[in-house]
Amino acid sequence: MMKLHLKKVFIAVLAMGLAGGVTSCKKEKPEPSGTGSYSEKMQAVADQFVNATVVPTYTKLAEASDRLVEAVRTLKSAKTDANVSAACQIFLEAREWWEKSEAFLFGPASDFGIDPHIDSWPLDEDAFNSLMNSPEMLSALDAEDGDVVAGERLGATLLGFHGIEYILFENGQPKAASKISDNDMVYALAVAGDLRNCCYQLEVSWAGSSAPKAHQERIEELEWNSTVAGSGSSYGENLRNAGKAGSTYISLTQAMMAIVDGCKTIADEVGTSKIGKAYTGEDKDYIESPYSQKSITDFANNIISICNAYMGGLEGERNQEKSLQNLMSTVNPTLNERAVKTMEDAKQTILNMKAPFVNNYTDASAKAAMEACAAVDNVLSEVYDALKSVN
Repeated sequence: MMKLHLKKVFIAVLAMGLAGGVTSCKKEKPEPSGTGSYSEKMQAVADQFVNATVVPTYTKLAEASDRLVEAVRTLKSAKTDANVSAACQIFLEAREWWEKSEAFLFGPASDFGIDPHIDSWPLDEDAFNSLMNSPEMLSALDAEDGDVVAGERLGATLLGFHGIEYILFENGQPKAASKISDNDMVYALAVAGDLRNCCYQLEVSWAGSSAPKAHQERIEELEWNSTVAGSGSSYGENLRNAGKAGSTYISLTQAMMAIVDGCKTIADEVGTSKIGKAYTGEDKDYIESPYSQKSITDFANNIISICNAYMGGLEGERNQEKSLQNLMSTVNPTLNERAVKTMEDAKQTILNMKAPFVNNYTDASAKAAMEACAAVDNVLSEVYDALKSVN
């Protein structure tokens, strides 16, 4: 679970009254190179971040979660190895888009507790076994509103991606259908439905009225909030309107810093927690995606989420003219180049880790990945500080 702690940026102006008039002395701020003022550049970044990074990511996540529910429902009706494999493939697609969203967990993912609700690990196997021995709970999960029952009555360590992963995968491969019980499928379908509802909430919270009507209606039916502090404004509107009346961001500069801080937060978590807890021995069971053995893929997708947030959109669909990368190239081009290189290096270092991580978490490649993530966090701290002078 990640929380964003925003720092307000203040510019102090020292006014000195002199006998012949008044002279103002203030810290010089950098002037943008190229065309457009800093305000125009930051507005373009805010719009592009919402429209080309956040909303498309959550739209793809919501679509994949929809298909996952249908795949699990099909598997529940016909437990075949082919249906298990199909469900596993769709699971991994949904998982990919979730991990590529983790640079912007600030907002509804944090405010509504969605992150821990759908992505806590390790799975509580003792609680799972108790659930499997509870006819009352299994009956409730098997009802038409089983998704709601799951979300309200199961704890975080039985919900979300890792609960479904536990049913579908074994030792990095699709589990044999013969090893999946009918009760397993009752549980998996209910949890998949709750996961889908949460993905809808993320999408609707950022996209607002542009989200699919059916998704909006489902959130309304559940009576879940999807606006900033109940204001009626979507999270996308809130960020795009930074510096204007009604936005929680007092300036566009603060919005830019929030985006960078989100990137910093996940860079730190990947290095110190997702990799570091197991590597250092602090918690050898704290291994993400152990059943599918896709931990390294998860880590790499987290870094890609940083790249997408910084570079102006999803891979292959970016507009770098409207990106933080472009903004920083006018503020401090040397720092910007170093930031981009550090992100790319971190992604490659993670992909070079010895796989699967669940069996190799003490390997030297894990330490190298931790150091690469720390380098991303550190260089983004410099970017964050550099943005303080931009107005």
